[in-house]
Amino acid sequence: MSMAATGGRYRWVVNPLSGILGEAWRMYRAHALHLLTIAFAVYVVATLIQALLTSSLGVVGALLASIVGIIAAFLVQAALVKAVEDVRDGRVDLSLGDTLKAAGPAVGRVAIASILAGIAIGVGLILFIVPGLFLLTIWCLIVPVLVIEGVSIGTSFSRSRQLVRGFHWNVFATIVTVFVLAIVAAIVLSLILAPLPDAPRQILSGLISGTLFAPFSALVVTLAYFRLVHSQESVTGTG
Repeated sequence: MSMAATGGRYRWVVNPLSGILGEAWRMYRAHALHLLTIAFAVYVVATLIQALLTSSLGVVGALLASIVGIIAAFLVQAALVKAVEDVRDGRVDLSLGDTLKAAGPAVGRVAIASILAGIAIGVGLILFIVPGLFLLTIWCLIVPVLVIEGVSIGTSFSRSRQLVRGFHWNVFATIVTVFVLAIVAAIVLSLILAPLPDAPRQILSGLISGTLFAPFSALVVTLAYFRLVHSQESVTGTG
């Protein structure tokens, strides 16, 4: 159960994110090839940049690489959001080219928004932790909002916060679960790639983990967007 705002008051409602990880996993398995291909196309470039930063700039490079990782995650979501929106009916109607073309108009706004969000979240996590986690929670829907609703950059931040309002802990718990799953997957992958030299290991680790996990993350975020929109419409009586 969670508390949602309506007309300045609050009411108890069923958690709209209940079962979302299971639904995301079922869609992931059903459309794996399509989603993985999209993620791979984006992460090839991002992984190379991260590896270069980490190897050449030490600690500063590692910080910059983490920001690049956040930005890449947002960018790959721009394409994956369209893919998820497409396959929600159980069919793949858009090809890889069609998907990238459909996401194209939002890429510039997603890039700028992801840079702003990535820097703010990164600084918040490093300096204070809690503010970073709070920003990550309330801004987790900016990409679906930008791609699906076609709003401005500034509006995407406020719109994401509006959708999350009343469900902060539900959204936060979902994000944390996804991050934990990503960490476990990264550990397993690092053990598999351990025999390789440092440079190729870092490149392959980033590329493989990004390609395999970004679609699942995008599925969770996009499904969360649709569920929270539906929940808001149900509470307010709109839609």
